[in-house]
Amino acid sequence: MSHPSAGRVAMVSEHASPLAGLGGPDAGGQNVYVAQLARLLARRGHEVTVYTRRDSPRTPERVTTPDGVRVVHVPAGPAAPIPKDELPPYMPEFGAWLAREWQEWRPDVVHAHFWMSGTAALAGARDLGVPVVQTYHALGTVKRRYQGAADTSPSNRVSIETAVGRACDAILATCRDEVAELLAMGLPRRNITVVPCGVDPEQFAPAPRGGRTRSGPRRLLTVGRLVPRKGFDRAIRVLSHVPDAELVIAGGPEPDLLFAEPEAERLLSIAQEHRVADRVTFLGGVGRDRMPHLMADADLVLSLPRYEPFGIVPVEAMACGTPVVATAVGGQLDTVADGRTGVLVPPGDGDERRIGALIRDLLDDPERLARYGSQGRRRVLDRYTWDRVADGVTGVYGAVSSLPSLSGAVR
Repeated sequence: MSHPSAGRVAMVSEHASPLAGLGGPDAGGQNVYVAQLARLLARRGHEVTVYTRRDSPRTPERVTTPDGVRVVHVPAGPAAPIPKDELPPYMPEFGAWLAREWQEWRPDVVHAHFWMSGTAALAGARDLGVPVVQTYHALGTVKRRYQGAADTSPSNRVSIETAVGRACDAILATCRDEVAELLAMGLPRRNITVVPCGVDPEQFAPAPRGGRTRSGPRRLLTVGRLVPRKGFDRAIRVLSHVPDAELVIAGGPEPDLLFAEPEAERLLSIAQEHRVADRVTFLGGVGRDRMPHLMADADLVLSLPRYEPFGIVPVEAMACGTPVVATAVGGQLDTVADGRTGVLVPPGDGDERRIGALIRDLLDDPERLARYGSQGRRRVLDRYTWDRVADGVTGVYGAVSSLPSLSGAVR
């Protein structure tokens, strides 16, 4: 329902549609962030339109979600799936389309998600004088540092990200580590505000009274896209030092197609090499409706990426009351309170034996596990609900535009 002082918010998310299923190579936390923030802003009374690239000839140009968010599929490049690293040539077309659209429907503020969206959003807003807020979600400097020659990003990504950061009106960083990266790029601190990603604590909640429904070995769970940087290989090597436990890996394509993925084959080979294949279960892609139960039913969630811009998995696990063992990287440095909601471990390979011993100690101390779980849930309710995220985001919108915040209760 519209609110009399509602504002118009345009979100640009060129490759991450809020309607997309998760688990694909380019579908992950950004999709969730855009979908949830758009939903909550619409429920607060704003007119919200999300612009994403049309990647199928069967996709209608405009869709309205049950929450009242308009999703517009912009014709830019072929109406076919294209890996995101191959999308930059189509951003001028995307930006020109936005410029025409916004002459008819002028937003109060534009929120760009990912660096390519920033180029299109700035092009679309430039002649109208509409302020642009940028969220990067991931930075080229970090990707290049950790992936080296395997980085498939365009060679000019970092220079374009820097130009976008200088041209936009405000930058939303998701964690303190990202702020340090942005400052190292030469972007001004005064334009940067930290607003983390969020989780729905009603969807992601502890198991009902009565506890877990399963029996059998202690369960370690790791979740994410099936890509090497997520550190599933490390979790498998850690498992070899945790007898009487099982490891469940949730992510990737649907189970029938899972082992057509080179990364799944590589992980299975590592499990066989370390003689733990009988204790590793590959679930493939898991729907959002199943994920909360899976997390609440685990004894520990392992989040061991080599780098992670924010990392929503630890926050979702903590919302479910499940302790986390996480690498001390990116947003996980903010979200996981070491020694209170879980344990932070170094990101480098080679200390799997020590991490295994740490996990054994945790599993042997049910009181500590319960304490970490309850403190994790409390931390999420204090800091990482979507309401808190929306308050922070609309505060930034209001600082650069005339958009009313409409914060607080849903209108």
